[in-house]
Amino acid sequence: MIRARLFSIAIALIVVLVAGIAGAYFWFDAAVQKPGPLRESANVVIEDGDGLSVVARRLTSAGVISNGWMFELEARRRSQTRALKPGEYEFDAGISISDALEAIVNRDVVIHFVTIPEGIVSTDVIGILNGIGRLSGEANIQIRDGEILPETYGYELGDERNEIIRRMKAAQGEVLDELWEERVDGLPINTPEEAVVLASIVEKETGISAERRRVAAVFINRLKRGMKLQSDPTVIYGLAPESGALGRALSRADLAKPTPYNTYVIDGLPPGPICHPGREAIAAVLNPLETDELYFVADGSGGHAFARTLREHNQNVANWRRIQRANAQR
Repeated sequence: MIRARLFSIAIALIVVLVAGIAGAYFWFDAAVQKPGPLRESANVVIEDGDGLSVVARRLTSAGVISNGWMFELEARRRSQTRALKPGEYEFDAGISISDALEAIVNRDVVIHFVTIPEGIVSTDVIGILNGIGRLSGEANIQIRDGEILPETYGYELGDERNEIIRRMKAAQGEVLDELWEERVDGLPINTPEEAVVLASIVEKETGISAERRRVAAVFINRLKRGMKLQSDPTVIYGLAPESGALGRALSRADLAKPTPYNTYVIDGLPPGPICHPGREAIAAVLNPLETDELYFVADGSGGHAFARTLREHNQNVANWRRIQRANAQR
């Protein structure tokens, strides 16, 4: 009788214990799944070497979670105590403990972006990279003008500046290989490097996408006929290769000054690019518009007036000078 009663008590205790454990399990599971205390998104940096308790403290200090011990217990429950990865994380408002842990385990880090504009020179590229505090290391890899692809690049906190430069160079190589294979026949351009040189001139001559192939065609036609390119941006670069800018208008003396880049003086292409051209400019040079135009000049609207003959061009130049005089009198 006594044994039976003790057995019944033992069974009851086991049932209560099991029920308690199950209840605690389901309570904990619900607790780590429910929205957390964060009222607005916040960024948290997990350093390399941070252990589980350190990560929990960082999240608690940032207000992402309110119970560090629950975060630690959840990581242990999932056997992910050693799966936490360093990086910068952005946590949304109300994120749960479970989702915060999953983001760190999956290394769902913040990706930042840097845009390298078309038409700038290498000193500008270095300046942009050095101005980004989230990057690390010195940008001490040499960049020759025309060697990188202007584009928007993603990076993580702590990425090295030199690594970004390597990616830019690789991107330029890939684009150039692709577009060179797709070039039209009969171009007076012998190498991909020459294509970049001419593309850099096109890039500096017009910022209008719809004009690039037409401007490229003018230079292609002049090369085919043995005419000098007579591009003002090449003169500027020859005088100020470090900055690619004079800070003043070109003079007649500038146009006559002999430099390796002055296409009013030299024949054919200059010895190198005068900026970093974008994909569109390179594509325009390798697939120019079919036209017999040989000249262009600004038209006062931000674009250019094109001409087939010198007589037509002189009329366009006269119109442009009238516009300049009228603007100066305002």
